[in-house]
Amino acid sequence: MGLAVCGTGSGVGKTTITAGLMAALRKRGFSVQPFKCGPDFIDPGHHARVCGRPSHNLDTWLLSPDRNKELFAEASAGADVAIVEGMMGLFDGVRGRGEEGSSAEIAKLVGLPVILVVEASSAARSVAAIIHGFRTFDPSLRFAGVILNRVAGASHARLLSEAVSELDPILPVGWIPADEQIELKERHLGLQTASERSWTQAAIDRLISLVEAGVPVDDMLKNCTTPLPANHRETDVPASVLARIGVARDRAFCFYYEAALGELRRQGAELVEFSPLSDSRLPENLDGLYFGGGYPELYAEILSSNHTLITDLRNFAQTGHPIYGECGGLMFLGRQLVTRDGKLWPMADLLPLSVEMTERLVHFGYAEIRFLEDGLAEKNTCLRGHSFHYSRIQEEGRVEKRALVRYSLSGEDQPEGFTCGNVFGSYIHLHFAAAPLMVRRFITMARACRSEAQP
Repeated sequence: MGLAVCGTGSGVGKTTITAGLMAALRKRGFSVQPFKCGPDFIDPGHHARVCGRPSHNLDTWLLSPDRNKELFAEASAGADVAIVEGMMGLFDGVRGRGEEGSSAEIAKLVGLPVILVVEASSAARSVAAIIHGFRTFDPSLRFAGVILNRVAGASHARLLSEAVSELDPILPVGWIPADEQIELKERHLGLQTASERSWTQAAIDRLISLVEAGVPVDDMLKNCTTPLPANHRETDVPASVLARIGVARDRAFCFYYEAALGELRRQGAELVEFSPLSDSRLPENLDGLYFGGGYPELYAEILSSNHTLITDLRNFAQTGHPIYGECGGLMFLGRQLVTRDGKLWPMADLLPLSVEMTERLVHFGYAEIRFLEDGLAEKNTCLRGHSFHYSRIQEEGRVEKRALVRYSLSGEDQPEGFTCGNVFGSYIHLHFAAAPLMVRRFITMARACRSEAQP
């Protein structure tokens, strides 16, 4: 069985309620497979902590419909329940007209009913009008129930339930009280990450108790009995390792799509995780490096003072091995990083760029990338990605820009894809599961370095 937890908008508490449902079902003995709609990196980390399984992103802008369905089936193998957390509002997508990129589109694509989360802290009978609008906006969408969030108490809950029962007496309705202890804190790139949120057993038990006290879970599950799809996709993993790719993974570099890492493995990469925050040396016998996004600005002093690792990194680049950095990875591969307090921190100096943090969001949204020259991808390759950052390039040295990016919200074109020798960096997050040819090219470049190193 499966369900999609979607909201009337951003900030209504989808992530907290999704985590609570996941934890409550796990307590009942279910194996729960989590998913997240859209390009968000943070929420899947919370899902994984609660479910004990990696959470995967479903995204109809970054991935084709067939690839989304394949990914849903692959990840759900062996699970009893699949729970998909929506993004923004249920019907919010890449355009004002049409459902492309929306949680509603994904719910219908993988055949899941919706549990609608409504922020009810300052509402009464009006919640019925809100629910009525969402249920009738797209008649082809199924609803399994409603959860009213941040309710003031039992009396408020009764008033709200009466309003909804007048609309539909058989629609399962639950409620969660306003509780600061279970709220996830906001920060400049969204919610606090799973490593920053203390997911102790006591915190999980508190979530479970609130869900079980106020949400008719069994009644909602009766509306979610559609079987999960069988996985029919063949994964032809090479018999031998073609290249060893180091993946920077810690609190500073934590933005990775699980299916993207899976695509690297599928094409013959052995992934070797390391921490630029705590490891003083690079792992041995690597053929390539991948630095994902994250929060290098929060750990700039630690990264800047890790001199032995930076020396290893520079030596690695000088021997011709490919290095790729996205967003936070780009910032670390640059010459220096200026934090919001005005302090300047030397970084790896593999790309002649200086980056400064900003108070405001510089870019947000989906992007289309066209490669103007050969580089990380072949010339004329067109890919889709996502951009979300509070920093900008302050100055540039001699660096090539081998791609042109068009941002979906503004429609602006901007040179991107910074290249210096074998080092590649970009603010754009790419989903490797949608770019298998680029993955093959990166592994081929890394393997070529391995072959050249053989006696």
